[in-house]
Amino acid sequence: MTARVAVVGAGYFAQFHVQGWQAAGASVVALCDIDQDKARALAERFSIRQVFNDAALMIQETRVDVVDVVLPPNAQAQVVRASLAKRILTVCQKPFGVDLAEAQLLTDEADRQGTRLVIHENFRFSPWFRECKRLINADHFGRLHGITFRLRTGDGQGPDAYLDRQPYFQKMPQLLIRETGAHYVDTFRYLMGEVLAVTARLRRLNPHILGEDAGLVILEFSDDRQGLFDGNRLNDHPADDPRTTMGEMWLEGERGVMRLDGNARLWWKPHGGPEAQHIYPAGTQGPFGGACTALQAHVLAHLDHDAPLENDARSYLEVLRIQAAIYFSHASGSRVPLATFVSPTPVPT
Repeated sequence: MTARVAVVGAGYFAQFHVQGWQAAGASVVALCDIDQDKARALAERFSIRQVFNDAALMIQETRVDVVDVVLPPNAQAQVVRASLAKRILTVCQKPFGVDLAEAQLLTDEADRQGTRLVIHENFRFSPWFRECKRLINADHFGRLHGITFRLRTGDGQGPDAYLDRQPYFQKMPQLLIRETGAHYVDTFRYLMGEVLAVTARLRRLNPHILGEDAGLVILEFSDDRQGLFDGNRLNDHPADDPRTTMGEMWLEGERGVMRLDGNARLWWKPHGGPEAQHIYPAGTQGPFGGACTALQAHVLAHLDHDAPLENDARSYLEVLRIQAAIYFSHASGSRVPLATFVSPTPVPT
């Protein structure tokens, strides 16, 4: 039976959610946004019949299997709670909650209702990362010991930075890590395992924005493995489209190094041998190699066959703890072990 989905939010990224649900085989039957012009335009583009301006009313009056909340953090809680109250599988956009405390409350609410709450953290579903995970599981690398991601989005320079796509980025007091780096925290966990400690140094390079837009973060894992996230949103990197992969990666093990370039090609250099392209299955239509579609197909597989879920809210709370630890490390100038870390203050939007 085709799953029925209701989407709340018609902002910039909602188009990719709707596209992803439809490509994954679901039927998007209703769309809601307080801006009815945006909602009607998106609904017409994707042939969505029902348009609402009240999310609670939409959830009450439509029969759906999934509610997808594509809203900024300060607008999520009420809608998520309304969906959970009807025991509908709920997908929530990241950043999840206005702070770690609210995310914890919403997660607890989902547990009380016995209803799945999934965070739409899709980067780990990019086909290049899925291929790397497959190779790790197949022992392709031998002992894995390091990962580096060099983020260079090239969209953050000058007074007009972000205005053409996501203008609220300019006013976020925490930007690079909360909005972008969290994707890579989750991806590093996916590839390397749980984070044991973090050390961070963050900067603001563009004086026209409020939050940080550059930084270095060291993440420590078990077996003396280490990750480096090196990000800035001002410079770009060699790519036909810098937003395809957002940067370049090196994944290192005792048998060699896998390199991801800006055109989503993987290159394998065995230890002592020449580098050659590693061919892998391409993704689907949409940003980040069709990561939205892949995540949503993953949710539908859970709905249809009770397949295990990645990035349910309970497991995703750890990403938010690590995020808070990164900001604390920067503020305190210290290495922060996760085992003893307690977030001292809420994480603002």
